[in-house]
This record gives sequence, C-alpha cells and structure tokens, in this order.
Amino acid sequence: MGLYVETLIRADIDEIWRATQDPGRHQRWDLRFTRIDYAPGDGVAVRFRYATCLLPGVVVTGTGITLGERRRPDGTRTSALRFASPHRLSPIREGAGYWRYVPTGAGVRFLTGYDYRPGEGWIGAGVDRLARPLLGWATAWSFDRLRLWLERGINPGQALRHALTEVTVRVGVTAVALVLAPWWLTAMVATAAILLPPAHGTPAARRCRRRPPDRHSALPPSTLDRLANG
Repeated sequence: MGLYVETLIRADIDEIWRATQDPGRHQRWDLRFTRIDYAPGDGVAVRFRYATCLLPGVVVTGTGITLGERRRPDGTRTSALRFASPHRLSPIREGAGYWRYVPTGAGVRFLTGYDYRPGEGWIGAGVDRLARPLLGWATAWSFDRLRLWLERGINPGQALRHALTEVTVRVGVTAVALVLAPWWLTAMVATAAILLPPAHGTPAARRCRRRPPDRHSALPPSTLDRLANG
C-alpha cells in the first residue's frame, strides 16, 4: 500500500471499533470525510457513500464497500475497503485499503495502509504530487485526534479548536516578529513556531508512525480480495 499510518491508542478495543466503524462517529474525527452514509442492507459487506469538502462550496463525493472482521483467531481485528469517485475534482479515481486493530500490553495498535489511482494524464499526476502527502498528513492528524478523543476525552470539535488556536498563535507571533524584530530574531521565532511540539491536547500528525514496522503490518487482510471478487 502506498500510504501507511499507525498510532497506539490506550483504550478498549471495542471502543476503538465503535469509533471507527460507526459512520456517525467516524466522520467526526476523520479530516478526510465530511459525511459518511452506510447503505441499508443485511449483507456482510457494507456499501457506503462519502463526501469531502475541499473548499467552501466544493464537495467531492464517492462510493465504496467495506468488510470488517471483528473476531480473528489471533485476537486482532481488520476492516478492508474499496472506494471510488467519479467527481472530476477528486484527486482519487479508485483505491483500496485496510484498518488493522492489534491489541498489545501498552494499548491497541491502530493502523492503516491504502493506495489509490489518481486522475488521468499529466494533470492527474500533477495533482497527486500535492494530494498524496496531504492525504498522508490528514490521515495521521486524524488518527491522533481519534487517540485524544478515546484516551483523554477531548472530543473532535474541541481538538480542532485547539489546533486552530495554536496555529493562529504561532502565525501571529511570527507575523509580529516579522514587523518589529530584526531578521535573525524573526528567523528564530519562525523556526520555533514550526518545530516546537504541539500542546498535549492538540492533534499532531508527527505523533504517528508513517512507515510499517514490519512486513505483516503492511500486508492487507485477505478480506480485501473477497471485496475484489464481489
């Protein structure tokens, strides 16, 4: 898979499962989605529709199918999905991925791997060079927002407000230094604004692992093939 993100959540695995598998809860913490709706049905695999607001008034929509394994012999859980968007502004045409839930003595390793096919031609390739790292960052930031929600009770709305406030303060201090301070002090302030770690209650993509620690973590579950076969 092209993108990989992992975090450790010190919460009950059932609680993590509910926060990630229930569409109403999922859309609260995941920055990549504005809305997720599951289609009615009684099958094992579930079809869904999603929407993402790229800019005010610009909403990209798509569809997908997901299949979860809540009970596995090794105590882990998995969720596989395939997704696609015909929207002309979507950076993603079609893709596939998985979530894996791995209990450990320190908490639950919650991880994802996914990849996708971008738009056609040189325009699609050009957009992807910007979109892919942004998607990786948004995934990691969202995973940390989920962790803060389940570990510390900081709901996703609070976490977003914390992040916006912190960004505003850092940009504001840098702007004041740019106007009033000598260049060398401005450079120091700007460097500190970028490098200083975020507050404990503010989500941060840098807290997540971005490369798989082992080969098994990067392997998609077998249920992904079942989705491919219908």
